[in-house]
Amino acid sequence: MDHHHQHHHHHQHYDGDENDYMQQEDDWDRDMLLDPAWEKQQRKTFTAWCNSHLRKAGTQIENIEEDFRDGLKLMLLLEVISGERLAKPERGKMRVHKISNVNKALNFITSKGVKLVSIGAEETSAKEGLLLWCQRKTAPYKNVNIQNFHISWKDGLGFCALIHRHRPELIDYGKLRKDDPMTNLNTAFDVAEKYLDIPKMLDAEDIVSTLRSDEKAIMTYVSCYYHAFSGKQKAETAANRICKVLAVNQENEQLMEDYEKLASDLLEWIRRTIPWLENRVPESTMQAMQQKLEDFRDYRRQHKPPKVQEKCQLEINFNTLQTKLRLSNRPAFMPSEGKMVSDISNAWGALEGAEKGYEEWLLNEIRRLERLDHLAEKFRQKAAIHEAWTEGKEAMLTQKDYETVTLSEIKALLKKHEAFESDLAAHQDRVEQIAAIAQELNELEYYDSPSVNARCQKICDQWDALGALTQKRSEALQRTEKLLETIDQLYLEFAKRAAPFNNWMEGAMEDLQDTFIVHTIEEIQGLSTAHEQFKATLPEADKERQAILGIHNEIAKIVQTYHVNMAGTNPYTTINPTEINAKWDKVRQLVPQRDQALIEEHARQQNNERLRRQFANQANVIGPWIQTKMEEIGRISIELHGTLEDQLTNLRQYEKSIVNYKPKIDQLEGDHQQIQEALIFDNKHTNYTMEHIRVGWEQLLTTIARTINEIENQILTRDAKGISQEQLSEFRASFNHFDRKRTGLMDGEDFRTCLISMGYNMGEAEFARIMSIVDPNRLGVVTFQAFIDFMSRETADTDTADQVMASFKVLAGDKNYILADELRRELPPDQADYCISRMAPYTGPDAVPGALDYMSFSTALYGESDL
Repeated sequence: MDHHHQHHHHHQHYDGDENDYMQQEDDWDRDMLLDPAWEKQQRKTFTAWCNSHLRKAGTQIENIEEDFRDGLKLMLLLEVISGERLAKPERGKMRVHKISNVNKALNFITSKGVKLVSIGAEETSAKEGLLLWCQRKTAPYKNVNIQNFHISWKDGLGFCALIHRHRPELIDYGKLRKDDPMTNLNTAFDVAEKYLDIPKMLDAEDIVSTLRSDEKAIMTYVSCYYHAFSGKQKAETAANRICKVLAVNQENEQLMEDYEKLASDLLEWIRRTIPWLENRVPESTMQAMQQKLEDFRDYRRQHKPPKVQEKCQLEINFNTLQTKLRLSNRPAFMPSEGKMVSDISNAWGALEGAEKGYEEWLLNEIRRLERLDHLAEKFRQKAAIHEAWTEGKEAMLTQKDYETVTLSEIKALLKKHEAFESDLAAHQDRVEQIAAIAQELNELEYYDSPSVNARCQKICDQWDALGALTQKRSEALQRTEKLLETIDQLYLEFAKRAAPFNNWMEGAMEDLQDTFIVHTIEEIQGLSTAHEQFKATLPEADKERQAILGIHNEIAKIVQTYHVNMAGTNPYTTINPTEINAKWDKVRQLVPQRDQALIEEHARQQNNERLRRQFANQANVIGPWIQTKMEEIGRISIELHGTLEDQLTNLRQYEKSIVNYKPKIDQLEGDHQQIQEALIFDNKHTNYTMEHIRVGWEQLLTTIARTINEIENQILTRDAKGISQEQLSEFRASFNHFDRKRTGLMDGEDFRTCLISMGYNMGEAEFARIMSIVDPNRLGVVTFQAFIDFMSRETADTDTADQVMASFKVLAGDKNYILADELRRELPPDQADYCISRMAPYTGPDAVPGALDYMSFSTALYGESDL
């Protein structure tokens, strides 16, 4: 065989990377052909391969060139390989015999259609077939990947996998490691030789150490594996055929059994399931219905799908079985009674029918229960709200708080109650809603309807009760309001009438107790008249009192009759019947006391009147008498008759007659004392008061005394100045003439006129000097005595201060001072003492101890009278 031509073909149908790879392979082939090691390897492999066949004929070769030269062993090899007899070999030793035998061998090979030189495409297809067989057999081994007949076998796992695949008991494949190729290769080679009768054509070390193992050698060795295992397969095939026939029968019987079992199970499941799907009795709770829905979901998702598959499988199995029976010339399969495919289809149809609408029914039921649950919850919620609202309402409506209230409070209670009535009316809807929901729950057959109905009934009954109580309370409040309004009107009427009546009584009490001060009979009569008029009004007042008390009794009667507990008292007044009666009694008691007081006062006034008249009768006599006497004295002092001594005598007799009138004055004083003690302050019967009389009397006494004194002074003046009676009479006549007001006094102007008439000629300064002499106290008037003094000073010699001073100088022995002894020696003792006590000490240069100033004393005697 020509090894040098077997790789000259190319794989034109590959492209890209594949072409590159093929090119690489050709390059490797060239290198190997030139490699002596490669040739040695080839020899070794082929020798082993030949021996593996020749061993069956009981022989072997050592050297290819030598041992095949005579053609005998070559013919023997071909016979072993082909299993056919070749032409009888020639046994000669000659070269011609040998050539003949080799030719016979070659002819046999040619007769089998084998081309020996440049085999090309045929070899390629054999190679690809073998490669495909290797790939198919090693496919289950993950760590084996056969792609060629060189590198893919280097780790030895490919050989081990082929052995393990066909004879797993020979190799413990799990213990082999990819990184230990020597062990793997030797294991495979040893096992193949020992158990499979395949000689060791390859060397483990060569394969490991060579970069790229020889493809032909590997193919040759692998093909031994193929022959070893496919030979075994032929025997298996024969056995298989028998088994196959038996298996077909067994399988068919099994399929029939399976069909029967599957059909029975499926029909049983359908029989069990249909009633469950046809049961449309609803559950009472949402939870239970949802559980049903969940069960149905499980049925549709978990339980039914396998049954759908089972049914499908059953039909497939039935069809397959019939086909198989027909193909293997067996009679058709007839399932047992009621398990025909049509029976199963009918049963399945019934199942689907039962299932149809089940989910819809479930959902509708759930919707219904959801609605029920919602309604029930709504019912509970509304009921709870309503019950909470009604809580305490009954107690509130039955309370008797209106029995102890005022009118304003009852009005407030009514307003509050009206508000409650509105609230109640507003809640009517709620109660109706609750009843409507309960009704709907009944119609929808709610499982807990009895308790709903009971609660609803309770709410409705309570509602009716509340309505009745509300009405009852409303009536009670209105009735109480009417009563309180009536009482209020009566209270107001009582207050309106009691207040003025009370004021009238208080006024009357005040008037009756009023302390009166009257001074006349008329006044007391006026008071008595007024008192009588007041007494006349008492019957009418008593009627008013009884009317007012009647109002109060009416209130009391209402309170008693209707059991109204009045809260508080009359809001319009603090006056009460007790107070009215007490004041009325007091008025009644004060009237007779007033009567008595007026009677007593009347008697007192009559007595006073008597005292007034008594005083007046005397005063009306005494008063004019004093007046007359005053006038008479005035006349006496003006109209001068006779000598001054005669006048003096007449006046003294007149004074005596006046003094004798004193007892009458004293008697009047006694009457006046009585009047004062009786507290009488006025007297219409006389214009004379006691004070008038007293003043008049005192004036009369003073006037008469002054007039007598005046006459005495005139006598003194006349004698001292040596004024004649005629001169005095002349002065008197002049004074009287100019006493124009007839008061016994001349005013300044009259005095000036008088002086002018008497021949004086003077200016203002001179008249002022004269006035300072006659009117030293500057009263603006001139008395008759002062007039006489002035007139006599002007006409007669008079003592002067100088004359007195000269007299003292004589007594002092011509000194400028005088001593006390000198005065006592010359003057009477009282006059000497007068002078000593009045004289100032002398302070001149010639003074001696005890010297007295007689000069200043003398001047003082005629100066201002301020000694």
